[in-house]
Amino acid sequence: MRGVNAHSTGAHGTPTTRWGRLAVPAGILTAVAGAFAYVGAVDPNRPGHYPVCPLLRYTGLYCPGCGGLRSAHAFVHGDLLTALQDNAPAVAGYLGFAALWTVWAVRAVRGRPLRIDPSPAQLWAAGALLLVFTVVRNLPFGGWLHP
Repeated sequence: MRGVNAHSTGAHGTPTTRWGRLAVPAGILTAVAGAFAYVGAVDPNRPGHYPVCPLLRYTGLYCPGCGGLRSAHAFVHGDLLTALQDNAPAVAGYLGFAALWTVWAVRAVRGRPLRIDPSPAQLWAAGALLLVFTVVRNLPFGGWLHP
């Protein structure tokens, strides 16, 4: 009878221990936490720390990501209202990542793969929402969406 150790692998070379199955989700979480820690420590509201958005610099238009670093900085510091004002879709992305990562980690512990299979309609809807957000924030009445 074969015992399960830290180096055991199952079918297709996948780790069979809980810790082995959590290695990739834990690595991703570590990288994301490190990025948020850096943005939390290095204020994007002070010039010179981060590059300027090329679209904003050369056209004066806000892209859907403009304000994302300021949003992350406010989010890290617990200022949810400012984070939403700087870039609401980014905040939705942070929360979506947290939910998705949690599902991924639970499934990994149980030895089940994470399957993400959005329908074309869902992808088009997400793209349309970002497009509408981008267009409205660049129109004269959309100033409230400026970062």
